[in-house]
Amino acid sequence: MLTKIQKWGNSQGLRFTKALLHEARINVGDEVNVSIQEGRIIVEPMTNVRGRYDLKELVSRMPETYQSEEVNWGPPVGKEVW
Repeated sequence: MLTKIQKWGNSQGLRFTKALLHEARINVGDEVNVSIQEGRIIVEPMTNVRGRYDLKELVSRMPETYQSEEVNWGPPVGKEVW
């Protein structure tokens, strides 16, 4: 596909055809990761789970020595039933 970089306001933009986005499995409004590799611009669809974060990736950052503990949040404030 041959296209051209165009100026949009104070930014520059690149338009993709619907067919190209479909083939890349990217929809309008999806978040993408844009990176540079060896002078090339790489646009990849994000594969996060449940929104912006990947639970497996977040858990992998937890220290091996992490111990969970119960936290006392105080007495009920509204109509909570404990």
